[in-house]
Amino acid sequence: MAAIASEMLPHVQLDPTPGIRWFRPDGCVEVGPDGTRWVYLAGTLLGCFTSDQPVERDILAAVLSGEKGVAPGKLGPAFGVSSETIRTARARYQKGGFAALTEKRKRGAPTKQTPSLMRRVRPLFEQGMKPRAVSRAIKGKVSEFTVREMYRKWQAEVAATRSQADEAAPEAQEVELTLFERPANEVALPSDETPQAGSSAASEPAEASESEQAVERQAEEARQEMTLEEAATHSQGRVMQHAGAWIMLGMLQAMGLYAVAREACQSAVSHVALRVALDAVAIALSIGQRCVEGVRRLATPSAALLLRASGAISPNWARQVLKLFAVQGSAALHLAMGRRHVHAALREDQRVVLYVDNHMRRYTGKHTLRKGWRMQDKRACPGATDYYAHDELGRPLFRIDDPGHQSLTTWLRPVAQFVCSVLGNHVTPLLVFDRGGSFPEEMAALRDLGVEFTTYERAPYTPLSPVFFDRSVTLTRPARPKEKIVIKFCEERRKNLGKGRGRVDRISLLMPDGNQINILTASMLPAEELIRLQLQRWACQENQFKHDNERWAINQLDGRTVDPYPADAVIPNPARSRLDRNLRLLRADEGQLRNKLARLERNDPKRERIEAELRHCLDQQRELEALRPKVPKHAPVRETELAGALVYHSRAYKTVVDTLRIALANAETDLASELAPHLAKPREAKKTLANLLVAPGTVRLTARTVSVTLEPAGTDREKRAFDALLRLVNARNLTLPGDPNGRRLRFRLQT
Repeated sequence: MAAIASEMLPHVQLDPTPGIRWFRPDGCVEVGPDGTRWVYLAGTLLGCFTSDQPVERDILAAVLSGEKGVAPGKLGPAFGVSSETIRTARARYQKGGFAALTEKRKRGAPTKQTPSLMRRVRPLFEQGMKPRAVSRAIKGKVSEFTVREMYRKWQAEVAATRSQADEAAPEAQEVELTLFERPANEVALPSDETPQAGSSAASEPAEASESEQAVERQAEEARQEMTLEEAATHSQGRVMQHAGAWIMLGMLQAMGLYAVAREACQSAVSHVALRVALDAVAIALSIGQRCVEGVRRLATPSAALLLRASGAISPNWARQVLKLFAVQGSAALHLAMGRRHVHAALREDQRVVLYVDNHMRRYTGKHTLRKGWRMQDKRACPGATDYYAHDELGRPLFRIDDPGHQSLTTWLRPVAQFVCSVLGNHVTPLLVFDRGGSFPEEMAALRDLGVEFTTYERAPYTPLSPVFFDRSVTLTRPARPKEKIVIKFCEERRKNLGKGRGRVDRISLLMPDGNQINILTASMLPAEELIRLQLQRWACQENQFKHDNERWAINQLDGRTVDPYPADAVIPNPARSRLDRNLRLLRADEGQLRNKLARLERNDPKRERIEAELRHCLDQQRELEALRPKVPKHAPVRETELAGALVYHSRAYKTVVDTLRIALANAETDLASELAPHLAKPREAKKTLANLLVAPGTVRLTARTVSVTLEPAGTDREKRAFDALLRLVNARNLTLPGDPNGRRLRFRLQT
């Protein structure tokens, strides 16, 4: 299982050693039980430091950040600090050497939070005044931000007093309704490496950029604990925006995504921070924002209740949390969710039908990426190729990203082996693919492994007489269920794969327009079912690609960090491609010149000029043909002009976001299939469902339930359909992620 998973997702270590943080293939940081970090490079111990030794940390960071292949974005998580701290240490070292790192930093101005000022504002806080009103009441003696910090300290003192009172009366704690463990976006660094409030690392003034200070300030403002009761009290009388998106959060919780993410997280980031980041991104995608940047649209007055946090979060903070999680947990999350989706696709006859095909993501940025064939453009374009596996209903199960654009035949067997490793060898995978995998070598290999498949036969093949088609099958289009399509077929001859590879079954189809299509298969299923599976591939997979891009933005770049392409990787030689292209153009020019000469009279004055152009064209062709044997078609990257320039995008971060997109797409399909029978136009079920997900609502809490009253936009019939759907949703007994009490979600429409 691990070997197959490593082949499918080679970019992330599947089972990282606990306590080891890798920043380069030969460089790591080992975290000891006491918090000491030991830094190794190429098997050599460079040094160690603790949380109260910032000078030693900055010296090691400055030295390592100058090494080739060591990026601040990877060195920061290993050292337990932000990437901006690494860049700052490197900049100070380049400016003043080691002396600049060892000298004492200038401290900030003295605090304005004096005891006398605290005695002045405390009665105002006790009266229920908010920080902004208090700042106005003291007539601008200090900034509003300072008042907010004093307000948090006062709240902490009040909470400490309440906790002491609760210890004296333990029976009162049993009836307290608490939904959250800790503050939502508490940290942006690994939770076990966060400096404590009294340590020298915490008291040391930061020399970070404005962006880092903004992120740290936002994390500091979110440190106060907030339960759902507190958020609801704070938002009492208000309507919660995007309340319908809680349906998707409940569906994700039922799928087990949050449990898998918590297990894969280990100590990379706080579990609460990860939960809030996943909540925010899932809601942003559900309301049509398409990418992580869309979390800024959740900054409404009811954001605290929606996210069950102390307020809205920024896109920068969400990206930091997901990137820290992706370093260790992206592959484990994607494969674990893939296993759950595959289990759900298992049929009663112990088969799993998988539609396997590639999807090209085009790239138009400044970096140099390998080119791959994009069918929509009819040419090769720079980008990355994703291989998706969809189930029989068109729901995506998992994806394999391939920046090298390998052929479909490369991934068919690994996909089948992955399914067998998940479900066991007693389960039979049935792969359905197009002509891109219809090659004799691969079909013979799949058949010998016991994997069933069905695909189209590549032309040319012999057309049969209409008299041979003695059987028929009737199919319906999903878009037009009342329209019947009758297809005649026959199984006259088997396909010989040649070179001693044996034979496979062939089903010849006579389409209604008179064209003949041949299907090659190795399966024990009836021919009628195989025809249905093969012909509905376009509706179940190609249309799903289009919908997933328009609705869930699977073509989004997401992560912009790049890694150098392996120098030993063999790629098509761009010099040879350019030479062949120039040769084709010269031969086309030669043909045009000869055509002009053939049409001219013998004594035409233009003849001499055209003959000179023809001789020059022939000379250039001879020069290129002489160079052609010396320029190979394929060569290692280091031997081509792309050495040092060819890169590929880091894939761990996008894997996390795409795993969330796949889960949301499956949840949308399940909900739309329950909504469609109640609509006048069932084809518009997903579009109608989108109105329900963005609907506002109000929240009411009880000891056992979280009741949400939604107010969606729609016609009377659509609202009746929504009411029927919500009854089915309530029957699922969904719960919100992060709720230790497991209170059930109950949805209803505002009457």
